[in-house]
Amino acid sequence: MRFLEKIFQSISQQVLPSACIVCERHQLNSICAQCLQSLRTDGLLNFECCFQCGITLKMPELKEQRCKQCKINPPYFDKTYCLDRYEGALQNAIHQLKYQKRLAHAHGLANVWNQLLPKQLENSNASFLLPVPLSTQKLSSRGFNQSWEIARRIHCNPSIQKLPRALKRHHHEIKQAGGGLSARRLAIRDMFYLDDNFMPLLQGENVIVFDDVMTSGATLNEIARVLKDNGASHVTNWVLLRTARAPHV
Repeated sequence: MRFLEKIFQSISQQVLPSACIVCERHQLNSICAQCLQSLRTDGLLNFECCFQCGITLKMPELKEQRCKQCKINPPYFDKTYCLDRYEGALQNAIHQLKYQKRLAHAHGLANVWNQLLPKQLENSNASFLLPVPLSTQKLSSRGFNQSWEIARRIHCNPSIQKLPRALKRHHHEIKQAGGGLSARRLAIRDMFYLDDNFMPLLQGENVIVFDDVMTSGATLNEIARVLKDNGASHVTNWVLLRTARAPHV
């Protein structure tokens, strides 16, 4: 499958005009060399981040590589890998994908992920990768799940099976903005569930959950809870963009 994708990409680059998803200058690739180098130099990969939730660490937290919040109120997920800050260079590309339905940006964002993330991630020993789902209503309205459109294009160990339909989401309009982390976790409680057909596959397995943006971490925490309650042994988050720590935290 990856071989066919490379052939299609090669043909597309030769036949179709392209523009950098960051600076939007017209050129051959989905991201130009200059913007890619900027992300390589200034992205979250070059900062000390909490191994569990991916937030950038303050000086007292550096020794344990874990933030204060994760120590006080440990999440259900075990590790988090983030490519860049939400407020950084890729924010507009995410918005173009989600709200302007420019699906070509999913290819560009996955291309950045594939070029910048450490190879040991690609060779993860996890068994399954699940994108964060949309509710049926939201999926119908948007027309696609942005997390899956990126996740389906990222490179993984061939042993990792991508399961876009294993995780489901109920449709409830909730507002997570405002309030503390505990309030946001409570607001999203029981929002996700697993398709019965996939439950036997997850018993004792390491699972990756892919999301486009991580804010408070409440959504990914609830998903990890559901996965572990249904037999998964280890949950790792792969996140494209991570929001900054709240000023008071």
